Amino acid sequence: MTNTAHSDRHDSRRAAVQGQDEEATEMGTSTGGQGPLDGAVIAVAGAAGPAGRATLLRLAEAGAVVVGSDADPERLAEAVDAARYAHGGATVIGDTVDLLDLDQTREWADRTEKEFGRIDGLIHLVGGWRGSSTFAETNLTDWDTLHKLLIRTVQHTSLAFNDALERSGNGRFLLISAAGASKPTAGNAAYAASKAAAEAWTLAMADGFRKAGGEEGPRAAAAILIVKALVNDQMRAERPNAKFAGFTDVTELAEAIAGVWGRPAQEVNGQRLWLTPKQ
Repeated sequence: MTNTAHSDRHDSRRAAVQGQDEEATEMGTSTGGQGPLDGAVIAVAGAAGPAGRATLLRLAEAGAVVVGSDADPERLAEAVDAARYAHGGATVIGDTVDLLDLDQTREWADRTEKEFGRIDGLIHLVGGWRGSSTFAETNLTDWDTLHKLLIRTVQHTSLAFNDALERSGNGRFLLISAAGASKPTAGNAAYAASKAAAEAWTLAMADGFRKAGGEEGPRAAAAILIVKALVNDQMRAERPNAKFAGFTDVTELAEAIAGVWGRPAQEVNGQRLWLTPKQ
């Protein structure tokens, strides 16, 4: 997971294949096709980190139009290119967006919906960690940092994308959270509290979807995917003797993310979906 908060506002939207914009518009008109993600338009916040890269690849493989954002335009471009070229013809785009600016975040959502005709998902992969050896040594500046990364970006993306997800008819807001939010340890007070707050905010969004759906049930869903921690090939290469017990591989996370669209909104809305043993 990676920080998408960025002080410079600019659009890193790239098109490498001639005619890709026209193809994207056609794909964005329907989620009909071969599967629930075929033609869906999915935004990914925090797209340049290992989890973001794996998610871009999986969504592109499933036939989705994918619009990723990240703070680092170079890493974002690399992630976008990797997904685009791994799946020939896939529409994968990168936007650099300051998710700490609500207006910019709303502009991102509006621009995406205008360009592709719909938004069927927002996946929140913005991350960050701060901790201490003991509870008494907790540095409250860590809370200030984590509040921005783990809470404020959730608030802004959820508010910006809420209406478009409801209009989709099969929209999903997915927060990636940590098991520590339910069972915090002494040295992780700021991190666990930030994750818990982000979860509560997401569940409030889910209740909004539930109420808006009335007797027919929600037309969109907000859900939380919970891991102990994430692992990727680079981490294994750097620590060949580590076991990473209970960790979720980023490819497994990406698969779980893609699978949420195959389940009814009413089934997943407001749910904590555990990818590690429940604590």
